[in-house]
Amino acid sequence: MLQGKILVIDDDVDVLDAAKLYLKRHLAKVDTETDPQVLPDLLHNESYDVILLDMNFTKDVSSGKEGFYWLDQILKLDPSAVVVLITAYGDVELAVKAIKEGATDFVVKPWENKKLLATVLSSMKLRASRLESEKLRSWQKQVSADMDYHYQAIIGQSAPMLQLYETIRQVARTDANVLILGENGTGKELIARAIHRNSQRSEAVFVNVDLGALSENLFESELFGHVKGAFTDAKEDRPGRFEIASGGSIFLDEIGNLSISMQAKLLSVLQSKNVVRVGSNKTIPVDVRQIFATNMDLYQMVKEKSFRQDLLYRINTIEIHVPPLRERVEDIPLLAEYFLQQYVKKYQKNIRSLSEPALKRMQKYPWPGNVRELQHVMERAVIMNKGYTLQAEDLFINVRQTYEAEGQDKESVVISNFNLEHVEKIMIQKILRKYHGSVTQAARELGLTRTSLYRRMEKYDL
Repeated sequence: MLQGKILVIDDDVDVLDAAKLYLKRHLAKVDTETDPQVLPDLLHNESYDVILLDMNFTKDVSSGKEGFYWLDQILKLDPSAVVVLITAYGDVELAVKAIKEGATDFVVKPWENKKLLATVLSSMKLRASRLESEKLRSWQKQVSADMDYHYQAIIGQSAPMLQLYETIRQVARTDANVLILGENGTGKELIARAIHRNSQRSEAVFVNVDLGALSENLFESELFGHVKGAFTDAKEDRPGRFEIASGGSIFLDEIGNLSISMQAKLLSVLQSKNVVRVGSNKTIPVDVRQIFATNMDLYQMVKEKSFRQDLLYRINTIEIHVPPLRERVEDIPLLAEYFLQQYVKKYQKNIRSLSEPALKRMQKYPWPGNVRELQHVMERAVIMNKGYTLQAEDLFINVRQTYEAEGQDKESVVISNFNLEHVEKIMIQKILRKYHGSVTQAARELGLTRTSLYRRMEKYDL
């Protein structure tokens, strides 16, 4: 016994009886109705897998106008409804026209029972597929909304941030390529999402790709897709990120990490606006808004011939520079309060405020990990605090003693005279020693990705 529910509408009682007598052997529920006027009430109270609808009723026995009218009404009431028309042999041409208007199929009466059942069963599969697609679209919309909620708040009222907001507003209206430059942890992904959210593509998908995490072997497959059998693990056709993002925006982060050969392949796609899946010769057009980001000096890399000049010209139609947190110190209280409220709620704490000394300590610290580091510091402080107010001593700020205005010891005086790179090197050394060389734990403490920490370790020969 299948679990399908079907509705049969026909003004011929004999037709209804014949349909119900046969179909109830195979379906869980078969409802019949002679009057189509009750359709709105029926569809309001019940969801049918298939609706069998007569083309002609007693008021108009041959033109099919009533059938077209009620087909339209059903689809307005339930856009995912699957409607199979019941028609006489001479009205097949009308039925074909109705399929163009949204009907799924038709059966000719008098029908053969096996053909009727086959039509109903295939229509039920279509209904299930439509409902699943609808569910998936709703899920994707909700996930997108959840992600946007997480990234919606770009917090800051300082002069650099106000200028950044205006730039986002102007750039978002266009489809120009955007290159976002800034240190790690400054919020480059937030900027990219804000551009997408305020663009004409805001209802379409936003695809985020961390190029720094892609190996040379996976680059083409991940970005451009592959066909079944293209390589050992290619067990089915799979679209790449560009195809998935078509109609929306793609955010290619850490673009400075690409090798020269990968840069050439990416440039080809950006120029042609077509992708070719690995293992195929077929070109697939893609319509994508492209947003790029890096914390590296691409212009210096061009001079060193480690980054293609033609690719740089292709991606930097508009450049956006995201200020580091040390250049917008006045925003630190706003950010700290925002993260405080987020983590108080998450961890169900009773903390109500930040003390003045805590804020002063945060404003004196240079935040090499920027907003991401501040976020991690606030999360840890909330977790560990047992009172109602976060105090300065609750803030685990790396080498914080080197940045306090008073009470500097010998080490802090030496470090404070160094430039920021020296400070960063010393901080990384201390954290690595703390975790006995564990890169994973050190990266988490510093508010960096493992890739970014490895890059810094190589830079400082650690």
